[in-house]
Amino acid sequence: MQNKISVIEGLDGLTKLRNLELAANRIREIQNLEGLTGLEELWLGKNKITEIKGIDSLSNLKILSIQSNRIRSITGLSQLPQLEELYISHNALTSLSGLENSKALRVLDISNNQIDKLEGIGHLEELEELWASYNGFADFAEVERELGGKKALSTVYFEGCPLQLKAPALYRNKVRLALPQVVQIDASESPFSSSPFLHLLSWSWLLFGKVCGLMMHSFCASFMTGQGNCKTLSISTG
Repeated sequence: MQNKISVIEGLDGLTKLRNLELAANRIREIQNLEGLTGLEELWLGKNKITEIKGIDSLSNLKILSIQSNRIRSITGLSQLPQLEELYISHNALTSLSGLENSKALRVLDISNNQIDKLEGIGHLEELEELWASYNGFADFAEVERELGGKKALSTVYFEGCPLQLKAPALYRNKVRLALPQVVQIDASESPFSSSPFLHLLSWSWLLFGKVCGLMMHSFCASFMTGQGNCKTLSISTG
């Protein structure tokens, strides 16, 4: 809860504590949590923390929320084998290294950072939700390579990334083709997730667009050979 706490202290002996909420305070350092061996949820959002540390003894921790701080890299998670949800949005991350031992992660929120590569999460086989909006992700081939084999993955958010900004009209279809197992893309559910026919239709429509583009290119090349220039192509009926 919101107070004016600047130092974590006074928690000695609380070995059965399950949930600790310290969001929206003035904390700069994670400390004095060694005795909270039964802790399952730790909420530290909206503080002034610069480094994830001091939580090695929290082996039962399942949820760590540390968004809206000043974190520049993912560290200190190697001793948390049961961690299932990590909320680390609105920080200053530039990569996803540091998740090597977080194999139980189901939910990962990295939105609003400065990450441009998905490298570092390919091994997260249990991942169900990836919130990655407003980062620098731009390569659909990388999306498919890093996330395509994750059968449990049902939700992805890439809104505000170059993936979405460069071609908004094609963005969702490209995500569906790269990740056919996904049910929800950004704020809306994918209608293709439950319909093989509609998924096939989506694929056919993209393929049709590519064929039309190649035909138009060939037409212009032939026309230029005969007329010298091709600046406008008009196709009409009637």
